[in-house]
Amino acid sequence: MKHTAYIKTVLGPIKISEVDGFITELLFVKDTNEISDKQKTPLLEEAEKQIKEYLDGTSKGFDLPLAAKGTEFQKTVWEALHRIPYGETRSYKQIAAMIGRPDAARAVGMANGKNPILLLTPCHRVVGSDGKLTGYAAGLEIKEKLLELEVTYGSR
Repeated sequence: MKHTAYIKTVLGPIKISEVDGFITELLFVKDTNEISDKQKTPLLEEAEKQIKEYLDGTSKGFDLPLAAKGTEFQKTVWEALHRIPYGETRSYKQIAAMIGRPDAARAVGMANGKNPILLLTPCHRVVGSDGKLTGYAAGLEIKEKLLELEVTYGSR
């Protein structure tokens, strides 16, 4: 059964979903009218706690069961994103090399854009080859804030 909760964060509201004990979706949303606690399961409450700790700089990672739906290639890319250290970035080309597909930078970009579990699967840490910020499903402003947060708290 799918449970969905909306949580308030310093970056705006987040929609997070759980199915059978796994986080399957995390999206930043604009409509704050939907925010409610009515479907918060123990896992969604733990996810909220960990997200808030991450955003306030008291935690640098997450320990939550994730189950993103996607192709095998997408899942391989998303797994590689988890290996990017907190406070660091990698280019699409570097991710392609990490997964053994050095000519697949564009495909990596497409997979990155399909990531259904933003923040917990850190696609915000992927930038263009020139180091510039590129697309982010929640918008470049949130991507920039997440990267700044990691640089700020990473030195602690």
